This record gives sequence, C-alpha cells and structure tokens, in this order.
Amino acid sequence: MFTNRRAFLRAAAALTAVVTTAALAACGSGDDGETGTPVSADQVQAALDAGGSITVWAWEPTLKQVVTAFEAKYPKVKVNLVNAGTGNDQYTALQNAVAAGSGVPDVAQIEYYALPQFALGKSLTDLTAFGTGELDGTFTPGPWSSVKSGGGVYGLPMDSGPMALFYNKDVFDKHQIAVPTTWDEYVAAAKKLHAADPKAYITNDTGDAGFTTSLIWQAGGKPFSVDGTNVKINLGDEGSSKFASTWQQLLDGKLVAPVGSWSDGWYKGLGDGTIATLVIGAWMPANLESGVPAAKGKWRVAPMPQWTAGANAAAENGGSSLAIPKAGANNALAYGFLKYATAGDGVKIRIDNGAFPATNAELKSDAFLNKEFPYFGGQKANEIFAKSAAAVVPGWSYLPFQVYANSIFNDTVGQAYVSDKKLADTLKSWQDASAKYGKEQGFTVG
Repeated sequence: MFTNRRAFLRAAAALTAVVTTAALAACGSGDDGETGTPVSADQVQAALDAGGSITVWAWEPTLKQVVTAFEAKYPKVKVNLVNAGTGNDQYTALQNAVAAGSGVPDVAQIEYYALPQFALGKSLTDLTAFGTGELDGTFTPGPWSSVKSGGGVYGLPMDSGPMALFYNKDVFDKHQIAVPTTWDEYVAAAKKLHAADPKAYITNDTGDAGFTTSLIWQAGGKPFSVDGTNVKINLGDEGSSKFASTWQQLLDGKLVAPVGSWSDGWYKGLGDGTIATLVIGAWMPANLESGVPAAKGKWRVAPMPQWTAGANAAAENGGSSLAIPKAGANNALAYGFLKYATAGDGVKIRIDNGAFPATNAELKSDAFLNKEFPYFGGQKANEIFAKSAAAVVPGWSYLPFQVYANSIFNDTVGQAYVSDKKLADTLKSWQDASAKYGKEQGFTVG
C-alpha cells in the first residue's frame, strides 16, 4: 500500500504508460495471441518429476507455507519465492524485466484489476494450452471471469473478495438500529445513528476507486467494456447512477466519517464504535482480529445490502491471480505450481493460514461453512461469505489501463468528498480523464 499518494500516482502512471505502450505495440506486431502448443497434464507431471527451479514473484504471505509443502511433495523442484514489491511496485519491476528481456519470473502474482493490461500487452502466457477448460466450475464466478480476457485465460484465481456487511452489533443494539438489507435502509440507518450520536458514523469514506467500482458492479453497472484496443467507458450507466444517487445522500448529510481506510483513525473508529459498519471483502476478518482486537465479540457479519429489496446480488472487492509471464523459462513446471497453489493441496494450506478461497469445493465444504468465528461472537460467517461469492453479478470488466484510472480517482471523483461537486458529475470527470489517457496511449475510446 502506498502511504505517499504522490509517489503512488507517479508509479501508477509510469507503469501504465509502459504497459499500454507495450500492449499496442504487441497488437500491431503480428503476434495474433493464439493459444500455443497444447501441454498435457502428463507433460506437466513429467516436469514436476524431473525437477528444476522456478522463481515466483508474490507478496501474499500464505504462499510461504504453500512453497514449503510443494517442495516437500516434489523434492526435485526448487521454488524461489521473491517479494519484488506489493502491487504497483511489483508490476513496474515485472514490466521492466519484460522490456529488458531478462530477469522475468516464472510465476507472478497479479491482482484481478491489473491483469487485463498485462494480458493485452502479450506479456502473459495464455493458459488455455494447459487445458484450463477442465477447471470450469472449480472457481467462483467472479474470480474465474476476472482471469479471462479476449477468449484466453491469463491466470488462475488465488483468492477472492466477495463482499459482505460487517457491523458493530453493540452500536446497533444501543441505538435500536435494524441491520439494513437494502441501500435505502442503509442510508436511513446512517441518519438515525448520526442523529443519536453525532460522533458516530455508519461508515468511513474519503473516496476509493475499488469500493466505488464494486458498488457499481453490484448494482449491475458495466461502465467498462473492452474489445482488444477498442474501449468504451460509460460511468453514467444505470449501475453507476444508482451508486451516485444513493451515496450522494450520505455525502450531503455528512453521514460518513472523513477518515481514510487503514489509517490510525480508522482502526480507532472501528474499535470505539464511531465507525459502525464496513462493506468490504471476505478477507477482512483477519484484519479486524489483528487490527482491532479489543472489539472482539462486538462485530457481526450480514449479507451486503441490496439495491432492490429481495434481490441477491454481490460483487468482489480485491483478490489476486497467479500468472505465467511469457518470457518465463519453464512454463510446464510453473503451471504445475500454479495448479497446486490455486486448485490443489495449496488451497487448504492457504485457508488454514487465513486466506479466503476462490474455489467452489472449499466454499461448499462443511468444515469451511461451519467454522465459528469467536471475533464475531461465534457466528458462522463463512456461510454468508460463501453465499456472496455465488451471487457475484457476472459480466464485469476492468479497463486495460485500470491502474492509471484508479490513480486519478481522487483527483476526479474524490472532489465530491471535499467540495460541493456532485458524484454524478465527478464520475463523468473520471470518465473523461480516463478516456483522454486511453486515447493518448493509442486506444480507441468511445
């Protein structure tokens, strides 16, 4: 996570400029992107048996235990696990290595929102050649669709972030507030809470691209569509408009705490009850347990509020894939590790160490569903998370320059949080600025 926002903007802009330029050059180079020579499961197994060395760039902590178990199962294989930086830091290093033609890892962790730009840039191996069709039904809909681009599969889902409502039950009980099941009820709860205690807020928000796009996603919005280098951006579609009109009520009423997430003030608010809810990914429990230990027993989990009463729609917030850079030296061995970590024994290892799975089998297992969370008063929170994962609205797409678009979010949409500008207008500003950048990079943007 970048603590210096200007550094983040520079890094994001530099990364995306390199990636998109490479993407358009590749699209005009005669490389048609067709799937390579098929690689059978027997060939992958033979590579594992023969052994060798692969380098994995990733920052996700549970992969350390996965690597240990993998090497024990395949003693002739050596995995060099390297933390080349988190998020944008690693992406910049990866693209630099690709451009230099040396130092490229065999496997790289890439977040779902960043995967399209690397896929379009022809920097990743299309895994279809390895028979990924056999994995249909293995992963939940949101992550599985997020690793696909232009008919190819460019990564395997490592984890997921189906969203849910985390709420402080003590605060809700004290002020006799019912758990909201719709966003209209959520706004009403925000008003009731802040009227009862002017120091308390329903949630915090200073403007966040990931949160905003997730709510638009849940509302059925599809503001981004991509067909090769043809891109359409419409942040005035129905889903975007639903978000803007509802969230504007919270901003107009000053009903959200002006506190940035992951700050000291945020943790304090979660602990003392002045921030009463979070609508966030299913990976959040471990962060509450470690970051707000004194609130153990006070918090609970409920389904994400719906845009229409009685509906059952959810969205993802966060999550990463493991991908194989095209320039890697041992793709068969690399795929063996990918499959082990994301659809094999590595899945349980990662769950046991705090990760949230992207695999249907684990999400449906009795052991997973019946797990009781002492932090949530013994609640079986995974039951709610699993239902959310199954309800993720299909058809979402990210921009091939989403990293850059997210980096300018606070300069555009963020103005609605610090001025009298309205969300609908600032979403249009974000659309225009993103479209301008895309055109400058050579995309056709409509």
